[in-house]
Amino acid sequence: MTAPKLHHYVEEDCQLCPRLTAFRHENAEKFPDEFNKPVPSFGADDPALLIVGLAPGLKGANFSGRPFTGDYAGDTLYHTLQKFGYATGEYQKHKDDGLTLHNCRITNAVRCVPPQNKPTGDEIKICGEFLKDEINSLNNLKVVLALGGIAHNSFLRIFGIKLSAYKFGHGNLHELPNGLTLLDSYHCSRYNVNTNRLTQEMFDDIFEIVKTLL
Repeated sequence: MTAPKLHHYVEEDCQLCPRLTAFRHENAEKFPDEFNKPVPSFGADDPALLIVGLAPGLKGANFSGRPFTGDYAGDTLYHTLQKFGYATGEYQKHKDDGLTLHNCRITNAVRCVPPQNKPTGDEIKICGEFLKDEINSLNNLKVVLALGGIAHNSFLRIFGIKLSAYKFGHGNLHELPNGLTLLDSYHCSRYNVNTNRLTQEMFDDIFEIVKTLL
């Protein structure tokens, strides 16, 4: 299936994935005052760093309309971006809080909230076309930071790069044939942080690597 252009995707009621469309509409009925649409990217228009997450959280980005905004993962991510100078302003868990990103942009491998936070392979593939369009439009992009294995694999697949040649692992750094550098991190989800799979020190180390790359 051919995906529409990216700017259409963020403006319209995308219906390419029937399961995600139905879930989104179901949530729009339950929570009529919340965003409940495909969540557009957030940040600089032509950054050197693109951060790719999994998908909007039901009561996070799906409610706020901004990636990683309103949930636990956002608390960790935006705190770290501020610490390393990629964000200024006060993060207040809503998209009109005035937070600004510098030389950095945030998006997701899948832009609609999936049931149980688990997109299917077909949904990841369809939405990958939008991610590919976006990456191709960023002329100054140097580093893609993948938060989790799904973001990592989605990025490789959309450019036809063999997954077995570039395996996901926290802190793994991949120089890719397309000239971009892919850096891996465990996702800053509540589960990963609470179980110490990802500590703040480990996440800081990732951004220290980004600093050396940029």
